[in-house]
Amino acid sequence: MKRRSFTAAMVGGAVLAAVAFVSAQQGPGGGQGQGGQRPAGGQGGQQQQTPPTAGMNLEIVEGTATYTVSEQFVGIDFPSDAMGSSSKVAGTLGIAKDGSVVPGSKLTVDLSALKSDQDMRDNFAKTRTLETDKFPMAEFVPTKVEGLPLMIPTNGQNGFKLTGNMTIHGVTKEVVFQGIATYGRDNTVSGIAKTSFGFDTFGLAVPKIGRLASVDNKINLSLQFKFKRS
Repeated sequence: MKRRSFTAAMVGGAVLAAVAFVSAQQGPGGGQGQGGQRPAGGQGGQQQQTPPTAGMNLEIVEGTATYTVSEQFVGIDFPSDAMGSSSKVAGTLGIAKDGSVVPGSKLTVDLSALKSDQDMRDNFAKTRTLETDKFPMAEFVPTKVEGLPLMIPTNGQNGFKLTGNMTIHGVTKEVVFQGIATYGRDNTVSGIAKTSFGFDTFGLAVPKIGRLASVDNKINLSLQFKFKRS
């Protein structure tokens, strides 16, 4: 009996000592560490978002320029839209901390890569209207941007207006793009921007092919873009 009582007393004492040691380590906060504070990084496993920054430098990684023109064919009572596009878009856009455009910003579109659903239309556009053998590129040099927040976020979206000088067919004119930008957590800015102008704005010949009766003197131009922030 004495041996069993002595062994039980030792076990009980060891348990009490362990409980006292753990309680002293936990402190009064009940397992929250010293001073009742949670360990660093223990905020439910949530990662902090990258804070907004003023200004940004953007390099285009994906882009498609698309034109749309209303045309009327002989023997058809309603107009239809001719569409052609080029995915050879390149360039950079810099936004300063004060919201102004950084000098040297420029976007280009390879017009010789324009493609629609009709080879005859494409051939006329390249050889007669755009003369891509002489003027293969369309260039846009932005001069003013409006609507973007000074502190550029990493999520959400907003509308914007981008003004600049566009050169097509050797002629330079000021145009204004209206668009929507979407900000990504992966440091991308994507969206679409649109503008319109007449054939005569850039001295372009109106297409005259096959059974085409008339073409509206208005070119709708849209740019789908995806920029990478750096």
